Amino acid sequence: MKERRKEARKNLMAYTQVFDLYGGFLLGYLSEMNSHGAMVIGEKTMKENSELTISIELPELPGIRATRMTIPVRVVWCQQDLSPQFFNIGFEFKEVSAEQKAMIEAIIQNYEFRRDTPNYPPRPGQKT
Repeated sequence: MKERRKEARKNLMAYTQVFDLYGGFLLGYLSEMNSHGAMVIGEKTMKENSELTISIELPELPGIRATRMTIPVRVVWCQQDLSPQFFNIGFEFKEVSAEQKAMIEAIIQNYEFRRDTPNYPPRPGQKT
């Protein structure tokens, strides 16, 4: 599949539930996110190009009092995960308000999985 994403998604370390707002059921858990969309890992497949409104249960965020964010989305793709009992679902955000954009940025800032190399002190005899 050709990569059409305008902005790289950030891997998240938050246990964040994502619901179908009007269906009232759990779609899965937020895995990646950027200001244009998100990837959710769920147990059921979803039809591409279907549209729905999702509710993301927000993790604790400094300076943000909201506990959830609702946003209309389109299912862009759905593929089986490496673990065959799960599916990776790509959502495109259809409308993002300034307030929602601030929430998304706060989620990424606070919960992005970073692969930074630790700054360990040098071992004895190791050149610095």
